Amino acid sequence: MIKIAFAGNPNVGKTALINSIAGSNLKVGNWPGVTVEKKEAEFVYENEKIQLIDLPGVYSLASHTVEERVTRDFILNENPDIIINVVDSTNLDRNLYLTTLLKETGKPILIALNYFDEFEKLGYKFDREKFTEYTGLET
Repeated sequence: MIKIAFAGNPNVGKTALINSIAGSNLKVGNWPGVTVEKKEAEFVYENEKIQLIDLPGVYSLASHTVEERVTRDFILNENPDIIINVVDSTNLDRNLYLTTLLKETGKPILIALNYFDEFEKLGYKFDREKFTEYTGLET
C-alpha cells in the first residue's frame, strides 16, 4: 500500500483535492477546525492500494494545538511514503512557512499549487527557478 499524506494550511483545498483524486466524499468546509482528526480515502490504481490521508490544516508543526499534534505525529510516526503539501498559490508567503518545516522532516514532498487560476487572474507569474531556489525543492 502507498500512503500519501496531504498537509497544508487551513482552507487550501486538501480535502477537495483528495475527493477529486479518490472519488471519495470526505467533508469539505471553509472554516477552521473542520478536519481536527485525520481522514482517509482509499482507492486502487494498477493493482496498488493507495491511501490518501487528509491531515488537519496547520500553520506549523508545533504542538500548541490538537491540529498541530495530529499532523506532526502522523508525519513523524506513521511514515507516509510522500507528503503532498497543498499550497494556496495566491498566498505563498504564508503557506511556504509550513513547507520549510515539512522539508526539515526529511520526508519526500510534492508541492501542489492550488488556486493557480486565481494566482494568474491576479496577474502573478510563476518562476520555477526562483521557487526551487527559495524552497530547495524541485518543481
